[in-house]
Amino acid sequence: MSDPIVILTEEPLGADDRKNIERLVDGTDARLLVLVPGNTERHLLVDFLENLSLLEIAKAFRELTAHAPDPKVERAQAAETLAASVAALEGLGSGVAGEVVDGGAVNGLVAKVRETGASQAVVITRPHAVADTFHTDWANKAQDQLGIPVLHLYAGSGFIGDS
Repeated sequence: MSDPIVILTEEPLGADDRKNIERLVDGTDARLLVLVPGNTERHLLVDFLENLSLLEIAKAFRELTAHAPDPKVERAQAAETLAASVAALEGLGSGVAGEVVDGGAVNGLVAKVRETGASQAVVITRPHAVADTFHTDWANKAQDQLGIPVLHLYAGSGFIGDS
């Protein structure tokens, strides 16, 4: 049996993501473990700059005045993302399992990779201009801690992030 592949995602995976993971599995019997953070730990200033860089000015200012998200709502959204992602990857490798992780997305990924002895990790996110530019994205942080390759894919596309 092949080493498992641990996948961290902030977005529900879809058909394009399945194709990308299918290429990665490439007929092996690798087990897929999908992780979804229960709290995305977004930072107000980074989100503001992110929205401005994407010319989403109204959204940038709207989020400045938004209230902190309810942890129960965030956890429920994470569970929905996990269910959709597991369903999207069903039938690949030797099976798909998943869990919502608490205590930080990168910490959850690092812990699961070490626990399972995985030799591959994948981070699937939407583009984050500020974090990607300054290499503070989840994939770069995980790779720094793990010492194994961490593939960074952008959700719903075939684009690879710079990690």
